[in-house]
Amino acid sequence: MINDFTVADFNRSFEEIADDIYETAKDKGWWDIERNEGEAIALMHSELSEALEALRTGNKPDDKIPEFTGVEAELADVIIRIMDYAQGFDYDVAGALLAKIAFNKNRERKHGKEF
Repeated sequence: MINDFTVADFNRSFEEIADDIYETAKDKGWWDIERNEGEAIALMHSELSEALEALRTGNKPDDKIPEFTGVEAELADVIIRIMDYAQGFDYDVAGALLAKIAFNKNRERKHGKEF
């Protein structure tokens, strides 16, 4: 159950982690020139494609962090790219995430559609 303490703690933790990710990306040169938002989103998409490819090829241990599967590692990369992007362009993804979670709790089953 999400409560006010959980929300505050999540926001604080998300921002601290996102800032660390962003600072690492800056240190590694990814923010040396102005970033294009469309390209940043395409890179998020490419990480999802890599997760799909890992799944298609047996979801073996990741080559960089072998204690995790390829899917787990690539999904982590998606989150890293999202958090870096959010910090770099000053988007409140943590707040939006919590708002969407609350909104989805009150949505109709399958958004009112049968598929």
